[in-house]
Amino acid sequence: MPTIHLLQSGRKLTCETGSRLMDVLLDGGVFLENPCNGTGVCGKCRVRVVAGEASPVTDTERSLLSEELLSSGVRLSCLTTVEGDMDVELLHQERAHKVLTSGYVPPFERDVFERGYGVAIDIGTTTVAAALVNLKTGKELAQVSRINAQKRFGLDVLTRITYEYRHPETGAAELQKAIVDSLNAMITEACEAAELSVSEITSITVAANCTMTHMLLGVDARPIGRAPYQPPFLAAQTLPAAEIGLLAGDGAELYCLPQVSAYIGADITAGAYVCGLEQEPGNVLFIDIGTNGEIVLACGGRLLSCSCAAGPALEGANISCGMRADDGAIEDLMISEDGISMQVIGGEQAVGLCGSGILAAVKELLRTKLVKPSGAFIKPDSLPEDSPLRQRLLVQGTKREFLLQQKPELRITQDDVRQVQLAKGAILSGFMALLNRAGIDMKDLDKVLIAGQFGSHLPAESLAGTGILPRDVEKKLIYVGNSSKTGAYMALLSAKARADMEALARKMEYMELAESEGYEALFAKSMKFPQFD
Repeated sequence: MPTIHLLQSGRKLTCETGSRLMDVLLDGGVFLENPCNGTGVCGKCRVRVVAGEASPVTDTERSLLSEELLSSGVRLSCLTTVEGDMDVELLHQERAHKVLTSGYVPPFERDVFERGYGVAIDIGTTTVAAALVNLKTGKELAQVSRINAQKRFGLDVLTRITYEYRHPETGAAELQKAIVDSLNAMITEACEAAELSVSEITSITVAANCTMTHMLLGVDARPIGRAPYQPPFLAAQTLPAAEIGLLAGDGAELYCLPQVSAYIGADITAGAYVCGLEQEPGNVLFIDIGTNGEIVLACGGRLLSCSCAAGPALEGANISCGMRADDGAIEDLMISEDGISMQVIGGEQAVGLCGSGILAAVKELLRTKLVKPSGAFIKPDSLPEDSPLRQRLLVQGTKREFLLQQKPELRITQDDVRQVQLAKGAILSGFMALLNRAGIDMKDLDKVLIAGQFGSHLPAESLAGTGILPRDVEKKLIYVGNSSKTGAYMALLSAKARADMEALARKMEYMELAESEGYEALFAKSMKFPQFD
């Protein structure tokens, strides 16, 4: 059996001849960036084969990697098979990350508990946040957060659902084990921080999107990914925590908040409840921006909702130099003739752009008119020869790029701009479709509530500057934090909150954008970037 020698750590992994290098590394617990789950699309699962026997370079690798990289031994692990012993150098390391765990908590009616502890959990596609709570006092004793351990199966829900399709016998169980193991580690960490025993936990509540809820419970999520997009269940689920292997006291209960549809999950039900949308007297838009943009419009006593496939670009994936919001990620920047000023997480050397960084970059390219409202870069020769910005506009074949930094080299490509443009078109068209359905105009909106991990890091200037949200609402934005975890917290402490959320989920109306009249034209119109004066 071939042996793979990992040069940095000295570890050795063995496998069968012909095994895919990515699978061997992931099974060995090695960190790899693999947003597309090994489909050969993103080009980010790079390793350097220093010596040994690997399969020949594929045409896909030649299209995603430069000749310079290929000649130095860089390969895509998802497209490389192990043909003999290999020495491998890893090119990425897992970095520290920050996850939003707090948010607005409204007054609510709590149950009376004499004793006991509970855990409130928000499971997002990208991140997971949990709080250990004293049920008697309602006080949060410890907060824990992590990147969702299912990342190895892909960074978005559809890629993970695809994994279940490709592995029909084992996929659901593998995805469930990944998240349950991670939650158990988080619960243990929180209990240790609070100097409590795991056996003292009597209740666990979870708010998650529909796919994540199914995968947590080990229920086949494949129907969510195909028409007519009917999940096996939408109602709230109550079961013994031990039934799925969660660590807690004897007889501890697991409660999963209710869903609205395949793509409006319990995280949005929780957010709508926390923000009191049903009681709002005016016209209020609630939006959770992430891989999917989930939107709820409260108007005239109705709660209209839709989900738009924003894609992973706004979270750093599918961007040539994109990354998660970890140390070393550019989260904000400004372009001027004097240079580029950057705000980097952790204050380190910039190594990539996270979602807020790529959004800020596109906003600045539009503001400086280096990118047209159509999304195309201008020609370098349209700038004065002595302009420093002209030196940063590069041409690669038939496509133009903008150089952000020399070492390590970071560029904004035309494809990067298009990815942001597609996300912008999806979110804005969903926004406009709901307003059209309700028969109101932009000026009729009283406020726009921004929820979630990613949305909390997006300045109003970037949202309006790229046209994701119109300029008309820039002064009406309110950031509400992690309303999904807050909903799980309220459900943990209140039977009334659980009942109210279940009733709210049944009341919310879901609008399928693709089936709404004139949506294609609306999407095309929403793709255009705003014009800066």
